[in-house]
Amino acid sequence: MKIAVTTTGNDLNSPFENRFGRAPGFIIYDTETKQFEAVENSMNINATEGAGIHAAINVIKAGAKVLVSGHCATKAFTVLKQAAVKLFNETAATVSE
Repeated sequence: MKIAVTTTGNDLNSPFENRFGRAPGFIIYDTETKQFEAVENSMNINATEGAGIHAAINVIKAGAKVLVSGHCATKAFTVLKQAAVKLFNETAATVSE
């Protein structure tokens, strides 16, 4: 299973990002292979609207079935829910936490 975690960096020791739609990126961690990849989300950081929806699409395209983030707005949550992506609102210092 793939898990997406919002972050400001590109590895497991990177800082956790509390925002979803405007997070600089995601770490996609595969629980079966124990491998991860960094997915950029920078095009949404300064978006005037729709950042959460586009970020949700990025997470879905990456194949994640779970999202760990600090805050996810209603429209993005709806997109994730329709794709059967489970959301966990958390706070942490790093992605690996």
